[in-house]
Amino acid sequence: MLLALLSEGPKYGLQLREEFESGTGEVWPLNVGQVYKTLDRLQRDGLAESHGTGQDGPQKRYRITHRGEEALADWLRTPPDLTCPPRDELGMKVLVAARVPGTHAHEVIQAHRVYLLELMQQWTRLKEGEARDDLSLALVVDAELFRLDAVIRWLDAAEVRLARAAAAPPRPASALVPQLRRLGARR
Repeated sequence: MLLALLSEGPKYGLQLREEFESGTGEVWPLNVGQVYKTLDRLQRDGLAESHGTGQDGPQKRYRITHRGEEALADWLRTPPDLTCPPRDELGMKVLVAARVPGTHAHEVIQAHRVYLLELMQQWTRLKEGEARDDLSLALVVDAELFRLDAVIRWLDAAEVRLARAAAAPPRPASALVPQLRRLGARR
C-alpha cells in the first residue's frame, strides 16, 4: 500500500501513515515506526528512494522508483495464494469442540454465531452512517460484512455436518486430506 501511495508522488513518512489510514477507512491504524521500517526495506530493495536531509524522520521525502512501479503493478495483478485455507482460530475451536468429550459443539457454534451477528450489526450501523460518504470506509465495511456473512454460513454448514456425523456410524478418514496437503505443497 505504501508503494501505491508513493506512486501518486513524493511523500513524507508521516504523510504516508495519514494517507494509509485515511485510504483504508481508518479501520487499520498504522504505527509510524512501521512506516519507516517498511520505507527502509523498500529503499534497500530498490523500490523507493529518499530525498531530504539525509536523516530518517519527517524531513525525508520518499518516492517510488521505476522498479517500485513495476513491483506495484505486479503485486496488484497477482492473485494471493489461496490454495490452502489459513489457520483460523474459529475453525480450530469447532474442530476441537467436535472431539473433546463432554463438549457440545452446537453450544460453541451458537456462542460464536451470536458474537458474529452482533459484529455484523455494528458494521451495518457504520455502513449506514459514516461509510455512506467515505468510499474507502464503505469498501472496507462491505468486505468485512461479506467476510462475516461467509463465516456465519460456514458455522451453519459445520453445525449441519456435525449433526449428521453424530447420527451416522463412524467412517474412515477421507482421502481428501492428502489432496489438501498436495495443494499446500504447490506454494
